[in-house]
Amino acid sequence: MLNRIALLAMAAPRRVLALAALIMVAAAIFGIPVAKSLSAGGFQDPTSESAHATQLLTDKFHQGDMQLIITVSSPDGVNGAAATTVGKEIATALGKSPHVAQVTSAWTVPPGPGASEATGNRSRASEATGNGSGASEATGSGPAADLISKDKMSGLIVAGINGGENDAQKYAKELSDRLVHDRDGVTVRSGGVSMVYAQINAQTERDLLLMESIAIPLSFLVLVWVFGGLVAAALPMLVGGMAILGTMSVLRLITFSTDVSIFALNLSTAMGLALAIDYTLLIISRYRDELAEGQPRDRALLRTMATAGRTVLFSATTLALSMAAMLLFPMYFLKSFAYAGVATVGFAALAAIIVTPAAIWFLGDRLDALNVRWVFRRVVDPSPKPVEQTFWYRWAGVVMRRAIPIGLAVTALLVLLGAPFLGVKWGFPDDRVLPSSASAHEVGDQLRNDFTDNSATAVTAVIPDADGLTPAEFDRYAARLSKVAAVTSVSSPTGTFVGGNKVGPAGPTAGLAEGSAFLTVASTAPLFSDVSEQQLDALHAVSGPDGRAVEFAGIAQINRDSVTAITTRLPWVLGVIAVITFGLLFLLTGSVVLPLKALVLNVLSLTAAFGALVWIFQDGHLSALGTTATGTLVANMPVLLFCIAFGLSMDYEVFLAARIREYWLSLDGPTRQRNDRAVALGLARTGRVITAAALVMSISFAALIAAQVSFMRMFGVGLTLAVLVDATLVRMVLVPAFMHVAGGWNWWAPKPLAWLHERIGISENGPERDTESREPVAAGVTDTGQRG
Repeated sequence: MLNRIALLAMAAPRRVLALAALIMVAAAIFGIPVAKSLSAGGFQDPTSESAHATQLLTDKFHQGDMQLIITVSSPDGVNGAAATTVGKEIATALGKSPHVAQVTSAWTVPPGPGASEATGNRSRASEATGNGSGASEATGSGPAADLISKDKMSGLIVAGINGGENDAQKYAKELSDRLVHDRDGVTVRSGGVSMVYAQINAQTERDLLLMESIAIPLSFLVLVWVFGGLVAAALPMLVGGMAILGTMSVLRLITFSTDVSIFALNLSTAMGLALAIDYTLLIISRYRDELAEGQPRDRALLRTMATAGRTVLFSATTLALSMAAMLLFPMYFLKSFAYAGVATVGFAALAAIIVTPAAIWFLGDRLDALNVRWVFRRVVDPSPKPVEQTFWYRWAGVVMRRAIPIGLAVTALLVLLGAPFLGVKWGFPDDRVLPSSASAHEVGDQLRNDFTDNSATAVTAVIPDADGLTPAEFDRYAARLSKVAAVTSVSSPTGTFVGGNKVGPAGPTAGLAEGSAFLTVASTAPLFSDVSEQQLDALHAVSGPDGRAVEFAGIAQINRDSVTAITTRLPWVLGVIAVITFGLLFLLTGSVVLPLKALVLNVLSLTAAFGALVWIFQDGHLSALGTTATGTLVANMPVLLFCIAFGLSMDYEVFLAARIREYWLSLDGPTRQRNDRAVALGLARTGRVITAAALVMSISFAALIAAQVSFMRMFGVGLTLAVLVDATLVRMVLVPAFMHVAGGWNWWAPKPLAWLHERIGISENGPERDTESREPVAAGVTDTGQRG
């Protein structure tokens, strides 16, 4: 196939390039609007207990799908004329909206017990909204008390917004744009889950533009230095553009049938550019090597496609399958990265093996046009050197002469850098993923610091089948729940309970409807703490009324369900990745030792990145990055980082292993010397390519650090470190050290597997040796790349 692609590129380069340009334009027209169809959610397991309980609350109790919280603050106090007028005006306007299910405010909630739950949220974060109505003035006591700040300067308006995960945030933004603005000396801010999602979407679109404005110019400058010429440097950018636009089109198609996370766009942009540069650089470098060895242009291109082209396809297959493993997780956040990753890898590989040879043949000698290396000739010596005199060959010799001490030192360093990950704590993303200037973050800080009730810690108990339950049974169940440690009160359909005793009538955050019931458990247990986990266990241990099944919702339960969904499926995902990696590397190398080595070293290369995530983002070091530390990591991010970074590590593993094997097969002599010579030659031929590719790839991922959404910044830091560590310490130090120590065992396989490899194995040399003995070009094609 690759031979036919090369022949097609030589026979009709203009047509290939013109067709690629048309496809790129069509992909741009269809794919660029995709951001409007994407969502900021997807962290929750839709099959979990908390998801089912939250859906029941939405369907049967009509609390709205997401919460909109508006704070109204005045220097004259919440009961002043200005704040009262503005608060009632906004609450009335919200109540008239067809998108609002319920409205509760400090100025309209009726008096009576159960106030603390009036600020609850019935959103996807499971905090219940109140359902009070009326016109009583806030007096600082009764139900309105917990809707008023401790200094009596701010009051809350809580609205449940309909529309599901995608539309609710859009409706909330429309309402916020219309109603939330300062007036008459009153400060008005909007927050809640709906605004968190809406502002994450808007911020991600801005971050994407910023990331592209940083990554593209810097990457191009590095490529100019690597390739020497402006024309050659522009080719990877073209391939990257095709990969990005193609992926956008695929994502938009997928949105017609399922939810897709907006954060997948960041991945497609960073990875599309990075992989396009990787693959194009490998092909062009191999083509130049073949020309330097005296091959004519046509045979050089055929041999390049049979070697480097095959490596690109093999590497892309390995990476795509590794990323596809994320489809095993139920959260559409992770699934979206699988969609984007597979599409990006596929488009980057296809564009590289189809467009690159056509461009090489069409440009001919013009590929090196506008050479700018004369600018730094004193720094870069352009004259070719024997391979034995190159830096990378000499470096391989240094490492292999001291393989054991160097290998142990680097391994110890990576393990030490990864040690902080042993203290990882998992959490759920909230408003603090946004910059501190975002209104949703400001409102979240107000709720945490200025109000006595923290509804985020509340737990909701849902009884799906409550038919036939008596008031006494509800009372007994609520009383038992209220005795659990760190529970301040329980609001049930029959009353409010504290410490096992009934202290008042039912509050607004409990109800009985359509054969189901729910209770709200107010808690002082800090989220994501051991106390919170122990409290959840104790609440689950309380048997339901009359033995009925009870499902729990709330941020603490959602976090537990999300972590459980990941940890229970993680062994399967890791197993799938390991089997795929082992199998494909065996087909490439014919060895069982090298695939095992690759698995171990790839995991080791990620330790520094994982340790950095905990040290920086969980523990709050390097606060200059502008990230608000919450003491936890979003559980999805390390999993996402592992799947992507592991696959990218395989990119460089395949680049290096394929070239080493090529030399291993072509060299003669004693096994030890033959092995070391193959390793040194393979490193000498690919070291510069891998280093340059890693540098450009790290620029693409480092641009994510400029993102204002904290977990995307976390993603950028992790991937940047993973790529740099893998391309330097692992690929250029640990690999030659290990392969020197292993010697001839590098190429060992049991006889049955060796027999299998002889029949179905993949050899990078492939058919190119045969093509050299045949007429390599199609009839009518001249060496200038034009038809005769």
